[in-house]
Amino acid sequence: MKKQQVKQIILKILGFIGKTLEYILPILLILLAWYFAGKDGDIRIKQAKFPTLAALGRKVGKLFESGKLLQNTWISLRRVLTGYVIAAAAGVSLGVIIGLSKHLERITHLLIQFIKPIPPIAWIPMVILMFGIGESGKVFLIFLGGFFIILINVMDGIRQTDPKLLEVSKVMETPPLKNIFRVIIPSAIPNIFTGLRTGLSSCWMCVVAAELVSSNSGLGFMISDARNYGDMAEVIVGMITIGIIGKIMDSLLHFAEKRIIRWV
Repeated sequence: MKKQQVKQIILKILGFIGKTLEYILPILLILLAWYFAGKDGDIRIKQAKFPTLAALGRKVGKLFESGKLLQNTWISLRRVLTGYVIAAAAGVSLGVIIGLSKHLERITHLLIQFIKPIPPIAWIPMVILMFGIGESGKVFLIFLGGFFIILINVMDGIRQTDPKLLEVSKVMETPPLKNIFRVIIPSAIPNIFTGLRTGLSSCWMCVVAAELVSSNSGLGFMISDARNYGDMAEVIVGMITIGIIGKIMDSLLHFAEKRIIRWV
């Protein structure tokens, strides 16, 4: 292997390491600050006792060993996926239909703009009265959390199709359905995925809100229950778990977005 090739490989490796360090630098700084803050004992913020990094690690081990963390994580994940899939299917399909029709846009505009600002947590009393404290009520709240975000982004993406593309399509006398699936929807894909990714974050916030109020299982319940017992370490473990799963799911959507954009 030539020296030039070796040099290029080394530079690529160093570049990869540099980018990785930049990516994780904020997390590393937080962990270092956390470690040194608790080096001499417990960390206190006003009257609350904040766990040290070592105590947090022990808590994670106990929660894994008992199965409590995995069980509650799976329950919350299942709820989020159910509500999110329904919200994504409804939001994307209705967003495309409404975005393509100015008449439907005018008909639905007032209703959407009226309901959209109402936070999902404000629906909790009504949802409890309508669905009780079962799974259907929680799924409905998660659906609400993601639906309008996805719907609005998809509608905007459809409406913002490049006029030049539409003109070329018109000149070529492209059939209406082919025009929708080959021109309009592909051009709206970035907006569609923005809605899907933002809607996913909102769905996680909603599942925690629902489990805090009316549940005896899930990560939100685990956090609330730990708060009642003053177990700050368990509260933080629940929060970190949500963050990790949310990041993984967002990364999967981002990967799918890049692949789909490459295909179209």
